[in-house]
Amino acid sequence: MPSLKTLRLRIKSVKNTRQITKTMKMVAAAKVRRARAAVESARPYAARLGAILGNIAANAAGDAPLLLRGRETVQTVRLIVCGSDRGLCGGLNSNLLKAAAKWVRDQEAQGRTVQLVAVGRKIRDGLKSTHGSQLVASHTDLGRQVEFAHAQAIAKEALESFEAGVADEVHLLSAELVSMLSQTPKHTQLIPFAVAAGEAAASSTEFEPSEEAVLADLLPRNLNLQVFSALLETQASEQAARMTAMDSATRNAGEMIKKLSVQYNRSRQAAITKELIEIISGAEAV
Repeated sequence: MPSLKTLRLRIKSVKNTRQITKTMKMVAAAKVRRARAAVESARPYAARLGAILGNIAANAAGDAPLLLRGRETVQTVRLIVCGSDRGLCGGLNSNLLKAAAKWVRDQEAQGRTVQLVAVGRKIRDGLKSTHGSQLVASHTDLGRQVEFAHAQAIAKEALESFEAGVADEVHLLSAELVSMLSQTPKHTQLIPFAVAAGEAAASSTEFEPSEEAVLADLLPRNLNLQVFSALLETQASEQAARMTAMDSATRNAGEMIKKLSVQYNRSRQAAITKELIEIISGAEAV
């Protein structure tokens, strides 16, 4: 049985840990509100731009941009996996890594070569240990707040790899903030632009100079926006997952303190009883 001193030290240590997790929960709660507001502000613009592009692309005729029509043969595919730089956010990063591993297996089953790009230190470290030979690039230390410049750098690298023929398709795996308690992996095809089923519709809109020219200009912009939206969603998901994880850790620490306190009190009472018995026994012997 642990000594009273050991129990006191353990109780003190757990109390300090509980204070840290409680503080981290409060910080994450403040950050997730700002991150969620940024996500909700970006969603309407991204959805509207995607709908416009989908309508134009579905009705495009003639020489459509390569970003739209894609290559006839797909041999090499690239997956950009967006995660977090920091840990202590529940199973967010591990779920993304599991989804990435499943996607890699599916692509390899089709005979394709897979390239991986990591966004976030935790994702980079995870992919290094499992798919190190397929990791071609990484982006880490994005800072406390996601900037549009970060998305532009990632999108530029993806576009250059496609135009150079290094990758025939580029996909994106990120976290989607379903609710404060639920964050799920979300897959998006970045290049070529995927037209949703049923997107084609009769349109009397005329474009100047042409639909192809409009697409050639808007498709790269949409690429930046999709990456930026994914980064915002992932950041909001990270803070929501951290808040939930720290809340659970705080409650667990409280339960541990109760159990240790009960054990400490029982040990203390047993020690006092033992001392009293020894005193009484000694007095009787005299």
